[in-house]
Amino acid sequence: MGGDEREHRRLAMTLAAVLFLGTFQLGEGELKGDYSKLSGIIIPGFASTQLRAWSILDCPYSPLDFNPLDLVWLDTTKLLSAVNCWLKCMLLDPYNQTDHPECKSRPDSGLSAITELDPGYITGPLSSVWKEWVKWCIEFGIEANAIIAAPYDWRLSPSMLEERDLYFYKLKQTFETALKLRGGPSIVFAHSLGNNVFRYFLEWLKLEIAPKQYIQWLDDHIYAFFAVGAPLLGSTETVKGMLSGNTFGLPVSEGTARLMFNSFGSSLWMMPFSKYCRADAMYLKHFSGGIRKGPNAYQCEQKEFQSNYSGFSTNIINIEIPSTRGIDAYPSVSEFSQTNYSSMECGLPTQLSFSAREISDGTFFKAIEDYDSDSKRTLHQLKQSYHDDPVLNPLTPWDRPPIKNVFCIYGVDSRTEVGYYFAPSGKPYPDNWIITDVIYEIEGSLVSRTKTALTVTIICGKRGKAVAARSTCSCRSGNQVEGNPGPASGDETVPYHSLSWCKNWLGPRVNITRAPQSEHDGSDVQVELNVEHHNEDVVPNMTRSPRVKYITYYEDSESIPGRRTAVWELDKGGNIVRSPALMRELWLQIWHDIHADSPSKFVTKAKRGPLRDDDCYWDYGKARCAWPEYCEYRYVFGDVHLGQSCRLRNSSADALLHYV
Repeated sequence: MGGDEREHRRLAMTLAAVLFLGTFQLGEGELKGDYSKLSGIIIPGFASTQLRAWSILDCPYSPLDFNPLDLVWLDTTKLLSAVNCWLKCMLLDPYNQTDHPECKSRPDSGLSAITELDPGYITGPLSSVWKEWVKWCIEFGIEANAIIAAPYDWRLSPSMLEERDLYFYKLKQTFETALKLRGGPSIVFAHSLGNNVFRYFLEWLKLEIAPKQYIQWLDDHIYAFFAVGAPLLGSTETVKGMLSGNTFGLPVSEGTARLMFNSFGSSLWMMPFSKYCRADAMYLKHFSGGIRKGPNAYQCEQKEFQSNYSGFSTNIINIEIPSTRGIDAYPSVSEFSQTNYSSMECGLPTQLSFSAREISDGTFFKAIEDYDSDSKRTLHQLKQSYHDDPVLNPLTPWDRPPIKNVFCIYGVDSRTEVGYYFAPSGKPYPDNWIITDVIYEIEGSLVSRTKTALTVTIICGKRGKAVAARSTCSCRSGNQVEGNPGPASGDETVPYHSLSWCKNWLGPRVNITRAPQSEHDGSDVQVELNVEHHNEDVVPNMTRSPRVKYITYYEDSESIPGRRTAVWELDKGGNIVRSPALMRELWLQIWHDIHADSPSKFVTKAKRGPLRDDDCYWDYGKARCAWPEYCEYRYVFGDVHLGQSCRLRNSSADALLHYV
């Protein structure tokens, strides 16, 4: 059986355990019994929901037009043949988030909206998100009403999601309908931007429900929250998309990608921000409907100014800006020196550096306002949709959600971008900036990319003279970069510093376990109990085998009565949603929870053996099926290789008894 099929089967088995196995009762943060009454609600990530046209648009010079319900995101055929028409259906007004006058798009609904973004014989498998997963769930007998997708228009800012689409009102109804339909609470699976959406929903819900009923509503409707790959302090790749464009593999230019990305109100939602700065709520709204205005102060702890980089590993933006006016060119930036100028008619560029706080509070965009026509739009969106949001300023640190069981899961030790060097390109917007160097987070260190030498065209003022200057990055040519790298690197898209913020949700004493991701006999499992944790990153004193991928579990079930918090770090997580190890661990944790007589709050990590026939394989070195304690050779007509004939000795249910 192929690798993708094995992964989808694992994911399906996980949901089968959650949704198919029977009835349950709720204890203090625990389940007793089975799961037939549970629902699984999926909140997809950025660009993971189909968008369909809701207009009639004739496309000149192309045989393909847009008609109502035609696929817009993602239809690569129309993207390639009628890119200008396609852009009209994708772009939003950068100031008020309204649709293009000639075309508008809306998110699709149901599971079909998140299964395959671009259906087709060739494009379907390449854009498949949840399709195979749903097929396996059906095979295992999961009811259609037990799997609920919550797609949304990922282009909109959080307040516009509610204002235009009533998204959060509908999401509340989804939880309440699931409870009435199936008789039990839901498990929330959120990925990437979906975590930010769920956070905003929890804050919005506070304003819709009487304060004394808020926690009870959550306990009744949500059993567990699985936050997968959550950008809890933002993602540095957002900066890259805003200044130079990020195509995400689409057949468009970086300039076109930047133009489209910056038209979205959500482009700022994953912007990096400081963990030391918070904002008070602007409005305090009583559940009965009364509204009164409150303070909206944005305040930073003293640590923000005592430490470098806003808690991140380095400055996120280093940008060269031409100037002949000295420091007066940057009215909002006073701490930069006036050196680095020449006697030329056109002054050589001054390099300015900006931390996460200076990006999220608008300082950076004010500094480049004279040199980037999009800065005014960004400042407007930043203030209107984020700083002055009546429910929540999303660019502030997230406290632990008040949900019984919270599992924060992410990948680590992949090559992740954490900082950029920009310079003027001499071209008009949207191609006016180029990246001259990138700083990577690589397994606990900061390293620049390979040396580049390029010619940068420097522009004096808004209409000044263009001068070409030679710039080389030899000082950052693959060498170590100064900064404060964390103990690990991120998951390729989100830095470790942002992913691991959820470790602050753990209590003062944490149990840490490190175990191999693959099946193991327990010989390489390491455990540290009652490790002290004081609202900072907790790093285990454990060894690693260079050829083994591990999962490191941080678990706390004592600090909040009736609540459990866990953080799972998967080595080389990559596309973590499809990780076979993650699917297995979800299955085992849920299986453990239904047994009230389990001696521990979390599933044991002492051993991992095969759970299904697919987990058995042929050991060519020993000329037998691997894991003879669990697996045996049993040929069935149609098997085409030895591994297919390796099957479990006993049923999956018997194998699961080892983890109670």
